Amino acid sequence: MGRRPRLAVTLGDPRGIGPEIVGKMLKDGRAPRVADIVVVGPTGTEVDVAEPVGAWPRGGSPALAGELAGRQVERAVLLARAGTVDGVVTAPIDKSVLLKGGYDYPGHTEMLAALTGSTVAMMLTSADSGERKTGNMTPADVRSPSGALRVVLATMHLALRDVPAALTRERIVSVVSTTRAGLRDWFGVAEPRIALCALNPHAGDQGRFGTEDDELLAPAAKECGALGPFPADTVFVRAMKGEFDAVVAPYHDVGMTAIKVAAFGHAVNVTLGLPFPRTSPDHGTALDIASKGMADASSMIAATLLCAGIASRVRSHA
Repeated sequence: MGRRPRLAVTLGDPRGIGPEIVGKMLKDGRAPRVADIVVVGPTGTEVDVAEPVGAWPRGGSPALAGELAGRQVERAVLLARAGTVDGVVTAPIDKSVLLKGGYDYPGHTEMLAALTGSTVAMMLTSADSGERKTGNMTPADVRSPSGALRVVLATMHLALRDVPAALTRERIVSVVSTTRAGLRDWFGVAEPRIALCALNPHAGDQGRFGTEDDELLAPAAKECGALGPFPADTVFVRAMKGEFDAVVAPYHDVGMTAIKVAAFGHAVNVTLGLPFPRTSPDHGTALDIASKGMADASSMIAATLLCAGIASRVRSHA
């Protein structure tokens, strides 16, 4: 029997709830029972930091917080690429502060892609309603969830006005290909059924509300073996009923709204296409409740369990 997976877990923005939810995840015990955890973050917190990257900025500037958040990601990637850890779990960062700290990336996903030279896709996945209510999730549960909703973004952090230009045939085909490989290799879905969510209301209604769905999305779906495009107001419901294994959404908010209505606080962000599994919780830094002991660690726990499950699957098939 091989060793259990080892995961690097970053604390994220040190001003936010990252340190708190990481601490609660460790105290909860489920993730530490199935994986060895290496906490990557500034020193001086109540959480032991195995791989420190700098001084804890108590009362520090946003720029310093952003620099520390970015350095954590860099360190975690180095650990993963060196084989020291089998996967990475990241606590939330503030994207504007990351920029002030010297890291010009829209978010974790883009930064990870650049650091590894990978073609990636951003996926949010939820456990089924029973798991969300009980919290009794194991790596096996979250690796192959029953009735889960998986949403992948064709475009990520863009202004809405920039979406049509970014939503190209090449981009759609690439995201579907990355999604298919991720579902097969990381989630054990042998023949993934991937649906495209339409860009326009009613999938354009035969051109009445836009032609992109007929002229761009439909041919791209045929080329890459996806289904659709299907209207946004029904495709996610169909996926939750088990008709599709994942839905590729054309832009950020249509996909994020669906997954967060279905499972906010319990869903997990997965970066598909990396040379190692990376997950994160489905929420932000929550600066308004930081240091108050109020943060819910459910999504952080789910993210760590999922990363452990994926890493175990990858190791078993290596």
